[in-house]
Amino acid sequence: MLGCNEPLTSEGTALVAVASNFASTADKLVNVFEKETNYRIKLAIGSTGKHFAQIQNGAPYDAFLAADRERPKILEQHGLTQSDSRFTYALGRLTLWSPKADLVDSSGNVLFSDMFKHLAIANPRLAPYGRAAEELLLERGQWDALQPRLVQGENIAQTLLFVDSGNAELGLVATAHVKDRDGSKWLVPEQMHNPIEQQAVLLTSQPAAHAFMKFLRTKRAQKIILTDGYSVP
Repeated sequence: MLGCNEPLTSEGTALVAVASNFASTADKLVNVFEKETNYRIKLAIGSTGKHFAQIQNGAPYDAFLAADRERPKILEQHGLTQSDSRFTYALGRLTLWSPKADLVDSSGNVLFSDMFKHLAIANPRLAPYGRAAEELLLERGQWDALQPRLVQGENIAQTLLFVDSGNAELGLVATAHVKDRDGSKWLVPEQMHNPIEQQAVLLTSQPAAHAFMKFLRTKRAQKIILTDGYSVP
């Protein structure tokens, strides 16, 4: 238990910026955390790139759960974080997924075919999962050839929505988002792109944020993260 006697005032509430891919998992973590403490957490969900820009421009976030390690590191280097607070809370995986049961094969070779009109990916400039998708397609020599068929979401959640809505027949999405879904899928081998190392960092000395970051390192939190389809360090 992370019990404390903090009253439910603004001092007991933290505003945490969270990468879109981790939104549902963050909700589960917050539910457990709030039951075990008198602290409250408000989540702001969005792309890692947008959160990063907002923090640089003075957005009042107390902590940042990014989908990469680069942006938290830059914030740290620029003196915008609490000292020695940066750590890896999850390792993400990329999956090629379609709701159509027979579209995606076990090696992802459908991407070399004419069996689809559109492939959804997250914007590589804003979303680490999009950057991983770009790296995959470059590794396979398909990036240039697939340009006319790419549909880009601002974040990985919007990318999944493009596939769900039928605007794209398949998409390179977060494994955690589709691990329990029907359809067809290919779990992209990790060596085909740089690791999706998701790091968190404290931005202020706000007590609730500090306690929540400590909670993320506990075995109980890590079990939730693992159950949702991520790895942990």
